[in-house]
Amino acid sequence: MNLYEHIQEAVAYIRTRTGFQPATGIILGTGLGNLTDDIQVAAEVDYADIPHFARSTVESHKGKLVFGMLANHPVVVMAGRFHWYEGWSMQQVVFPVRVMKFLGAERLILTNASGGINPHLRGGDIVAVRDHINLLPENPLRGPNDERVGPRFPDLTNTYDQALRKMALGIAREHRIRMFEGVYSALAGPNLETPAEYEMLRKLGSDCTGMSSVPEALAARHLSMQVLMLSMVSNVSFPPSVIKVTSPEDVITVASEAEPKLRLIVREILKRL
Repeated sequence: MNLYEHIQEAVAYIRTRTGFQPATGIILGTGLGNLTDDIQVAAEVDYADIPHFARSTVESHKGKLVFGMLANHPVVVMAGRFHWYEGWSMQQVVFPVRVMKFLGAERLILTNASGGINPHLRGGDIVAVRDHINLLPENPLRGPNDERVGPRFPDLTNTYDQALRKMALGIAREHRIRMFEGVYSALAGPNLETPAEYEMLRKLGSDCTGMSSVPEALAARHLSMQVLMLSMVSNVSFPPSVIKVTSPEDVITVASEAEPKLRLIVREILKRL
């Protein structure tokens, strides 16, 4: 069975659970899972029940697809993402994005927590990602290509949708939320970066760094979906003199405190679509 058939099998199963038609897919990152509280839920489907889905092993991730209305807009929300560092293949990491597309979603909103490398950033700031630097050692588009899913060589000149990004920045200004445009870099994890690596990333032009989201963005663009990435800065990592030892609990605490701002921005974007 090939990738396209796997996607169709997953979609067919989900359709036995709900006929809900999403227009936008959303992936929730570490400490940002409570956005599901804002949804008028039509259906929830556990990852464990969906053919070919992986299982989220990160404690703060719920592990289910949530369908419903958010700000009067039909969404499918991935409450808990998959990471390459968990041991999944890149194909497994991005499989839910492909399923979202074939369920009807035309755009993807990615959220994540990241380390701030631009010295102007503070913990709790939000970065509207305008571009990325992919330092992951594997690519979800590697291997045989099926034109029913997307083209062999997708162009990444405009990976992150400018109109969606401008909308997010405008909403942040209206509500006096600190948000900046920036470049996100992706590394494999699960260890946090060394001070020398943070310094290297800054020299490469990265404003913030994390362990997710870029594979999903690649898969979404392969599928011709519009992409918006909003990265919440959970810890400041540059210059080296300000780096502090950071635990997963620290990241979740900062992300949880900043989550209401991100929820507001996402709701307002969906209202305006």
